[in-house]
Parts: sequence; structure tokens; C-alpha cells
Amino acid sequence: MTKQESALDSINFIKEKTDEIIIMCSLGKDSLVVLDMVYPHFKRIVCVFMYFVKDLEHINRWVNWVKAKYPKVEFMQVPHWNLTYILRSGLYCTPNPKIKLLKLADVCVAMRKKTGIDYVFLGMKRADSMNRRLFLDTYKDNHYENNFMVYPLADWTQKDVLAYMKMHQLPEPVRYGKQASGGVGLNLEFFLWCEEHCPNDLEKIYKAFPMSRRILLEYHYKEGKNLH
Repeated sequence: MTKQESALDSINFIKEKTDEIIIMCSLGKDSLVVLDMVYPHFKRIVCVFMYFVKDLEHINRWVNWVKAKYPKVEFMQVPHWNLTYILRSGLYCTPNPKIKLLKLADVCVAMRKKTGIDYVFLGMKRADSMNRRLFLDTYKDNHYENNFMVYPLADWTQKDVLAYMKMHQLPEPVRYGKQASGGVGLNLEFFLWCEEHCPNDLEKIYKAFPMSRRILLEYHYKEGKNLH
């Protein structure tokens, strides 16, 4: 069985149980491949994007692209579970010790309750890290499904994902830095990308996290200092 056949096997396993699913859709390569694969097989698909700052322009452009290519998809944007750690600790903002810390599983439970849908698809791969390999190995004999969480790309590699995207003519998502897994976050590579390509989004981030201005200020100060 090829890796794509294995993924379709997982999809068909869930299709026999339901005709509606949730996809945790980061708008990265893995989640877009999952969406493209499952789209023909289910009547109702709800994509959930977890944001650090809501309504960033470049993110909304990708959301609109998804809606245009996959018209029956419903799209929801919710706060990222990592935000609870950021807000509670006061990273680039005023700390709020009353914030309840959450995990990805908590977001999935909340989305199940909100949508009435049981099964949640995720784009995690065993090749992503040792922790994910150990985690996904546990569910290898059950179509990579456990407790209503489904991982159809579990056996795939980054090379497999890129090959699928090329074959199905899927555009490669925004890459903020050199790391393959780099995404939206309060980090230098993301801020440098926004500074060059989407300064309006940078201002939205500054409004939500005022002290994050120091990220680029310190970077440009060091760069200028090194030139002398």
C-alpha cells in the first residue's frame, strides 16, 4: 500500500462512520493537503484556523483562496491555544494570571461542541519530530484514528507532501523563514516577513502585543551596529 493509499484508507475508514468532519487548518502545506484529499469524501467540512492575532490581511487572503477552491467548506477562526500561555506569562504584553491554560485537545473539544461534529482531522506526520513519531506509532493499527482524532498523513514525509502539492497544482503557502515548520508567531523571522510584505499586519500585531516592537528594534539596532 502506498502512502497516499494509506491516507485514503484512513479517510474511507472515517467516511463509513460520518459524512461531516473538522479539519484543524493552519493553512500550511500539511493541512492544505489533508483538505484537498478529504474534500470529495464528506458532505460537511469545517476548517478551523487558530490565530494569534485575528484578521491578519495575508491570512485572510489564504482563507478566501480556500473558500474559492473548496466552496462547500465552512471556515472558522478561533484563538490559538498557545495564546493562553503567552497572555498568562505576559510575553510582549501585560500578564494575566487568571487566564486558563489550554492545549490543542481543548480546542478540538470546543469545536466539537460548537459544530456538533465528532471527528477532527489533523496534518501531523511521524516524520515531524521524535515526539510525534512516538505519539502516532500508538495508533498505527487503527487507521491512525484515536478518540475521534484522525491523522491521515501520519506516514508521510515533507517530500511526499510537496510531491502531492505539485501533482495537484496546490500553491505553496507563505514561508516566513528557513524552517519548514515556521508559522505565525512572536518571532523575528515572522516579523521580518511582515515588515517586508505586509506592514499593516505588523501594526495589528503591535496593537495586540505592544512590547513586541522590541523584536525588530533590537534586530535593526544590532544590524546597524554591525555595519560600523
